[in-house]
Amino acid sequence: MGVRSVRLALGLLAGLAVNQSFAQEQPMQRVEVTGSAIKRINVEGALPIQTLSQEVIAKTGATSVAELIQTLPAMQGFTISAIAAGSNSGGRVSASIHDIGESYTLVLLNGRRLAPQGSGSSVNLQAIPMSAVERVEILTDGASALYGSDAIAGVINFVLKRNQQGGDIEANYSTPTSNRAGDSKYVAASYGFGDLDTQGFNVLLSYRHDDQSQVRATDRDFAKTAYLPFEYGGKQYIYDRTSSATIPANVTVTFNDPKVASAAFSPYLRKNGSCPELNYASLTNTAAIQNCSFDFVTQVEIVPENKRDSLFLKGSLKVADNVTLFSDVAYSRFDLTARIASNTAPFTIATNSAMFTQYVDPYLTPAQRAAGIKSVAGNYRTYDWGTRDSQTITESKHAVVGADIDVANWSVNTALTWSQNAIDERYVGGYAKNAEFRKMLADRAFDPFAPIGAQSATTQELIKNSIFHGSIREASTTLKAVDLRASRELFAMAGGAAAVALGADYREYRYDQVPHATSADIYNFNTSPAYDMKRDNMGAFTEFRAPLTKQIELNAALRYDKISAIDDAIQGRKFGSDQSKSTYKLSARYQPTQQLLFRGSYGTGFKAPSMLDIAQPLVNAGFTAGNFDCPIADATLCRPGKTQYNVVSSGNENLRPETSKQFTIGTRWEPSARLSMGLDLWDVKIRDAVSAVSEQQAFADPVKFRDLFTTYTEPSTGNTYWAFRSSSVNIGRTHNRGIDWDITARQRFAFGNLTATLNGTHTLKSDYTRPGTSDDWVNSMNYFGINNAVTFKNIARLLTTLDTGKLSNSIVVNYRNGYTDAAADVRDVAANATVKNFRLEVPSFTTFDWQARFKYNEAITLRAGIKNLFDREPPLSLRNSSGHQVGFDPRYADPLGRQFYLTGNYKF
Repeated sequence: MGVRSVRLALGLLAGLAVNQSFAQEQPMQRVEVTGSAIKRINVEGALPIQTLSQEVIAKTGATSVAELIQTLPAMQGFTISAIAAGSNSGGRVSASIHDIGESYTLVLLNGRRLAPQGSGSSVNLQAIPMSAVERVEILTDGASALYGSDAIAGVINFVLKRNQQGGDIEANYSTPTSNRAGDSKYVAASYGFGDLDTQGFNVLLSYRHDDQSQVRATDRDFAKTAYLPFEYGGKQYIYDRTSSATIPANVTVTFNDPKVASAAFSPYLRKNGSCPELNYASLTNTAAIQNCSFDFVTQVEIVPENKRDSLFLKGSLKVADNVTLFSDVAYSRFDLTARIASNTAPFTIATNSAMFTQYVDPYLTPAQRAAGIKSVAGNYRTYDWGTRDSQTITESKHAVVGADIDVANWSVNTALTWSQNAIDERYVGGYAKNAEFRKMLADRAFDPFAPIGAQSATTQELIKNSIFHGSIREASTTLKAVDLRASRELFAMAGGAAAVALGADYREYRYDQVPHATSADIYNFNTSPAYDMKRDNMGAFTEFRAPLTKQIELNAALRYDKISAIDDAIQGRKFGSDQSKSTYKLSARYQPTQQLLFRGSYGTGFKAPSMLDIAQPLVNAGFTAGNFDCPIADATLCRPGKTQYNVVSSGNENLRPETSKQFTIGTRWEPSARLSMGLDLWDVKIRDAVSAVSEQQAFADPVKFRDLFTTYTEPSTGNTYWAFRSSSVNIGRTHNRGIDWDITARQRFAFGNLTATLNGTHTLKSDYTRPGTSDDWVNSMNYFGINNAVTFKNIARLLTTLDTGKLSNSIVVNYRNGYTDAAADVRDVAANATVKNFRLEVPSFTTFDWQARFKYNEAITLRAGIKNLFDREPPLSLRNSSGHQVGFDPRYADPLGRQFYLTGNYKF
């Protein structure tokens, strides 16, 4: 997403200016603004709100809601779809305002909550129907009254089309120019009939279909290998992320005599003196360890294949002059298939077997034989079974039925909401059936020590018939809610009418997971846990607005929330305890002249940990992303050499709710119609923030984090090794601070109008205490921190648009500053020595986009554009987290490269 990271925000103020001048020419109507329950005329209030109109959205070239939101300079710290390769995220994409975190950013659809994905509060942006979006309102300040005190970072409200008459058809095709891998397309149609104002009703139906093709790592030179030679500072290095699970297999031998170290070697390497194709002699080899290592990246996708169908239906019916009924129904089906390297398949070798005699015994020393053999295991990768293909189907359903009522000078809005996010994860390739694989191994129907391509035609047929196909788990999160909001004017003041709002809401969340496959079905598989958890939230709020003078307006809001303990039906008990708290927000607006405005706010927040953070039992969570030395010396529990270790995770029943204090101070100045500028200083402090110790942090100091290391027994071999336990903790405190800024200039020429907008986010603080402490502060400012992420000090975007009648041309410059990369162990080629904790200085990343819009007439509009005009490749990164990709960080730079796109729109 980094290539398009700054695509939107610079157009925001231009869109606002258009909206403001339009409003000055029209009859003034009271509207509800995101973040406030009081309807008002002046939308430029005391809180910083960014609005993306349909035209601004179209100019970005964004083809999905996820791309639209994640290109804002104010967005950092979100989840991207690329990590679906090798995780069970299903391609989930999130939003995170100011790098405060996705769980603190509230995402709404027409002002109402959607069901999150998982047991927390993070919403999957893939569920939002892009073709039905009329505008997006982003409140970059915590909203503690109307929506809930957990919106600590801010609110993103997708406002869908309303009262549309007529139809709209749009189609788009986008393709990378250097390699067509990764092309995408969509077709969308919407139709509305009935006029709510004159006929008393309106119905809108919208549908869209999206297709995204895969990009393999081998399709891009910068991502094609896990064995990565590179030059830095005039010296040659090698970064090795290859895996010890190989084809042909490596061997590990442990001995009864604890004084004799375990042996690890590749029989193929020992016999031939070199490793076969797709393998390298491991850079971590020693005299006792002679392994080959597999280049797993040659099988990895960096952009997964996916399809999306979304449907939106909206109906409005005016049953009386003062009563309007409405209903919103949204449905989306997101089908993603992620492919990663062939499965790892450790297996046991009996000492009296022919396999031991052929592949193990010849390479043992007399001293090792005399020590007595305790166990022998092969570390194999099932290359002949193909890549691990995981298909995740995510269905998002959302229904709202409500009413707008004007009665006794009150404007009342109430609604019932039912929303669900459900996933079905299926294995569709590469995973071996347990019974069949074990039988083939016992019968020696295949040889795990044979190189790639050596299996017979008979064996290949057996392999084909031993691949598992089917669902491994289904999970869903269901939200049921009811809310009531009412506002009215109270009495006249010098600056206008004082107003008040009252409201209450109730929400019930239920998280279910049902496993469909076990280790008896799939070789070396860990059964997904079953969940059936539920908790509810009750809240009430009041809000008061006082326009003291024409220039000064004060606002105050108070909210009370009560969150219940977690009811776990599987374990038959409650976890945690009921939590409640009152929060508030104070804000003010001062406008001494028509051209100058000052605003500010101060508020508090309150957020409960997710249900799994509290109540999750100990479950398998895959492998560490990086390779590590044994954390605690033990003759039986250590894996040989530097390798991956299993990860298990569990909840923490003692977690406390998080609390926050935040403020904003901002100004807007528009000295003329040709120039406008503004900035908002924001500051957010969180106490008892929920996080977890990272694997890098724990393995770097296993003595300090001894309680985070436990044992794990492999289902395939029965061997037990050390494992890293990831468990949420209240890490203490976080402190984020920064400035959102923008400048827009306009100039009218005889041949057209030129508009230039420059905006961005300048982060001043990204501080947090180390997990488990309250006063040991660290940060990730322009530095890959212990949270496995970077907070960028400067993200900016320059948008220049020239409108010349029917033709409009736009040039966009996207900028993200450089940073210090993650620490990694690399090999100095000249010295033939390992350099520990090596860190790259990753350069800044700047890309250029171009778009031309041709409006043939009122019915037909064509857009053509090029993203990443100069085909800038992602910069080299040695990070080993956030997906299986190697050589770049997919969170901060888009691997698609230069892309050409064409969009056509027809209205009727």
